[in-house]
Amino acid sequence: MNPDTATIAVPAPAFRLGRRWRQAVLVTHLVAGGAWIGIDVIVAVLVLTGRYGGDVEVRGLAYRALAAFVVWPMLTAGLLSLVTGLVLGVGTRYGLLRFWWVAVKLALNVVLCTLIVLLLRPGMDEVAAYGRDLPAGTADPATVSTLFFPPAVSLTTLAFATVLAVVKPWGRIRPRRGIG
Repeated sequence: MNPDTATIAVPAPAFRLGRRWRQAVLVTHLVAGGAWIGIDVIVAVLVLTGRYGGDVEVRGLAYRALAAFVVWPMLTAGLLSLVTGLVLGVGTRYGLLRFWWVAVKLALNVVLCTLIVLLLRPGMDEVAAYGRDLPAGTADPATVSTLFFPPAVSLTTLAFATVLAVVKPWGRIRPRRGIG
């Protein structure tokens, strides 16, 4: 058989989401991704307010709010995005590991959720203490010196994942050759 004239066989998914279920899961996936981006924007605003806000009371409040309210909503949005992405991957023609763009989005999601749990969450008690100590003038700036990186990395990664979802580059991971 001539490889140039072979068609690529696309196996059917193990189960197929019906139209309405696919739409519902896709909307949930998009809303979760949008919420995650929105939460990251809030993180960036709180970090910038904490660092460059004029009033020391406002700066301290920004750090306390960051510590108290950001991690769990962000992780929830990330995990919801992960679960709905898995359902879409298994229940549609794209599959989980059939196309590069899907596999890369899956990997990015897992990495970001892991970073939230392993790197961001453990430091939040120190961020809250910094926010409490800031008005008194006893806060150590080294505690919050790296807080710029989480929203910068996450927003860049989520923007890249959004581009992947729209452009769908790179093709199949392993093209399957079929007859016909």
